[in-house]
Amino acid sequence: MARRNENILEALSRCPWWVSVVFSGIAYVGLRFIVPAIDIMSFFLKGIASTAPALAFPVGIALILPAPFAFFNARRKQKLVDRQTDLESVRALSWKDFEELVGEAYRRKGYSVVENHGAGADGGIDLRLKKAGNLFLVQCKHWKSQKVDVRVAREMYGLMTAERAAGVIIITSGLFTQEAKLFAENKPIDLVEGHQLADLIRITQRTLAKSAETPKLSEMTCQKCGSTLVLRVARRGKKPGSQFWGCSNFPKCTFTQEYGA
Repeated sequence: MARRNENILEALSRCPWWVSVVFSGIAYVGLRFIVPAIDIMSFFLKGIASTAPALAFPVGIALILPAPFAFFNARRKQKLVDRQTDLESVRALSWKDFEELVGEAYRRKGYSVVENHGAGADGGIDLRLKKAGNLFLVQCKHWKSQKVDVRVAREMYGLMTAERAAGVIIITSGLFTQEAKLFAENKPIDLVEGHQLADLIRITQRTLAKSAETPKLSEMTCQKCGSTLVLRVARRGKKPGSQFWGCSNFPKCTFTQEYGA
């Protein structure tokens, strides 16, 4: 999500690099060929339209300028994931790098990621994830010692309802209180603690290296209701900390599938 005062060039620099190329091409063709061909009756508007061809080249160049910045920004985020070695390296990141690390990790998992750059170090929804039409809201808590309490889970649950999202994910580099864990039970709320995040980073690193092992989107659908399966981390049971595919329609649907199956 762009900042309120963010101009179009700043917004394009945060998009995939090819978006700038597309916008540049559309602007050039529109100003150079389409606008002059429109039959405009107003003398004033016709005068403005006559200047459009002269603006086509400079506007096209201006809109393509963010492309290299967007490309190198994407590469920087990819390297941010690849550089992590353990939980301590994750905890050493700044809050901004921490959010970008989480966003890139989910991007590698096939989600469309929108970063809320205007939120600050501790402000509401940090990421919006989309996959197969489902929206997931993410809040990142880069807390090393303080535990994330139930208040955060309640706030995110309220935002999920307000935005009609399929679920929320709260990620911390530390731990959650027991009250927060109890509140998240039987709700579409994923609480990801520091050690689980470290596991997620390791998985995305291996996934990039072995992309052939990544489940296809067509394989990640619930066999009971047809909804999308999302990757979750077991908090209890025989294999706490292990990952599994769970139905995004939980708690209405409780279907699960072993990760890698």
